Amino acid sequence: MTAQTEAVFDNAAWPLARPSLSVLIPFKGDDPLPLLAALALEPCAAEIVILDDGSDDPALAAEVEAAVGLLPLPARFVRLPRNEGRSKGRNRLVSHARAGSFLFLDSDMLPDDSRFLRNWLELVEAHRPPVAFGGFSLKQVPPRRDQALHRAMAAHSDCLDAATRSQNPEKHVFTSNLLVRRDVFDAEAFDEGFAGWGWEDVEWGMRVARRWPILHIDNAATHLGLDSACTMAAKYEQSAANFARVVAAHPSVVSTYPSYRVAKALKRAPLRGLWRPMLKRYALAEAAPLGSRALAMRLYRAALYAEAV
Repeated sequence: MTAQTEAVFDNAAWPLARPSLSVLIPFKGDDPLPLLAALALEPCAAEIVILDDGSDDPALAAEVEAAVGLLPLPARFVRLPRNEGRSKGRNRLVSHARAGSFLFLDSDMLPDDSRFLRNWLELVEAHRPPVAFGGFSLKQVPPRRDQALHRAMAAHSDCLDAATRSQNPEKHVFTSNLLVRRDVFDAEAFDEGFAGWGWEDVEWGMRVARRWPILHIDNAATHLGLDSACTMAAKYEQSAANFARVVAAHPSVVSTYPSYRVAKALKRAPLRGLWRPMLKRYALAEAAPLGSRALAMRLYRAALYAEAV
């Protein structure tokens, strides 16, 4: 992890707390205040560590610090002057955590259950699972036209119940709502070789699944941060190098994924440079039928990943 100066602010409850669960929240640009307000409604044996990963937004940082100061839960606010990225930032969060289990929560999540933290704590106290994923939903996201494609795709492939996720446990591991026991993370941290968006959490799940079971439960949080189709395409473009890194590290696992098989098939198709941009244009066309736009976006992603297989 690269060294850089971090500013640290602790609230009054932090110094003497002996938490059973450390809730770890990174953010860069997103507003974490709704999540902090929701967690404040659950006084329990948890602490919060929140990381501003180089947002460069003094006004937002001041609001977060003020909110941390008012939290009834013990809380620490860590602020970085420069962005470290998704893997390094989460590894840094762990360095501040004091509990025996960590709950990674994305800053654009919102618990669906008023007992969200207590549900996690009860699981930790009863079973101390090595890894558990609680799932996520779209229950609290109001529909928006510019987010319709992301909503449709997420509802189809991401908003799954625990029974469905358990069929491929390592595939459905996302840092949006992920419980990890300290000794597991000490042995397997996030790979800091990943850059930009995508796949670092799934790759971590593949490594961990070789040594520990991954439990899936239904303790969901809503993903508030749905993207526009244009932002989705940009993230997929950014993630192609990360996908290549996963393929190189875990070929036998990735080769079972539909996204890999489609990418492999598209690799043999001629003139990718001609038809791949056409898929993107169609996926971005809000007037087109939503189902066919979703198919076009999935094919566009697979065509990007074709370069890596």
